[in-house]
Amino acid sequence: MTLGPLMVGLAGTELSRDERELLLHPQIGGVILFTRNFVAPAELRALVDEIHALRTPPLLVAVDQEGGRVQRFQTGFTRIPPMHLLGRQFDLDPDRAIQTAAACGWILAAELRAAGVDFSFAPVVDLDWGFSEVIGDRAFHRDPGTVVALARALIRGMKAAGMAAIAKHFPGHGAVAADSHLVLPVDRRDFADIDDDIAPFRRLIETGLPGIMAAHVVYPKVDDLPASFSRRWLVDVLRGDLDFRGAVFSDDLSMGGAEGIGDIPTRARVAVEAGCDMVLICNDFDAIADALCALEDFNDPPGQLRLTRLHGKGELALADLQHDARWREEREIVAHCMDTPSLQLDA
Repeated sequence: MTLGPLMVGLAGTELSRDERELLLHPQIGGVILFTRNFVAPAELRALVDEIHALRTPPLLVAVDQEGGRVQRFQTGFTRIPPMHLLGRQFDLDPDRAIQTAAACGWILAAELRAAGVDFSFAPVVDLDWGFSEVIGDRAFHRDPGTVVALARALIRGMKAAGMAAIAKHFPGHGAVAADSHLVLPVDRRDFADIDDDIAPFRRLIETGLPGIMAAHVVYPKVDDLPASFSRRWLVDVLRGDLDFRGAVFSDDLSMGGAEGIGDIPTRARVAVEAGCDMVLICNDFDAIADALCALEDFNDPPGQLRLTRLHGKGELALADLQHDARWREEREIVAHCMDTPSLQLDA
């Protein structure tokens, strides 16, 4: 059985009988977990193991574990700082900030891999233009070069722990104030003026970025459709101009920013035909069955191959990880960053 193009959320901390049956559908390819699916690391590991055991190849299991205010699993996990804090550290001490970013990536990935999770939708490489509250301190910095330096370090740490990185939100969510969870943000800049926002994606692609999540943002000077539903963005620009060869994900199809495309089954079909390898339905469980019908005849072998490359590699049991010298060293670096408000965050 291959990996299908749909990633879905689950209701609770254990699989129900209906969810087990659902996850056997050939058009399902993955599961995204949230705080509602988490009690403690041991229970999380049991849930992920059960999901992986359902099929061959195993379904992908993902989470949004960025750090800061977007860290779904906390009890028993190291608290990761908001990426904006690393950007402020970079302004004062670039070498120290890059070391911290690499440590954050390794800790984040190693602890998730100890729970069996394949990957996190991280890092955020949107630029901090100061407009977007939903991005805000999730962004490293306003300067593209600084974002690239810190993101590369974080990705390097993740890779060392056996995890692929998924950069988001292409081609850039940082220059719009509206929250795409609620409404469709509109970025009215010309294509040339978006180049700084695209730059981190371009430079990370050059070094082999495994995955990208597209934004529910419309750029009307480029295309009338939001980027996550736009062949202009995903095929012409991302695959063509930027030569991206990794996996492309939509953002959650149940978000307000996607409503203009139609109902959720229509959104799913439009997104895969636009170039998404996998589309996400995180919270609207009632829409999943109809979305599967809409995707029933969709088949994209190259996309399936790109997705299989995202399975996590290697792992330590959590108990063993906590006795690992590298875990203790990297955790100390992360903790020092979290404990130093003296970086003049409000200056």
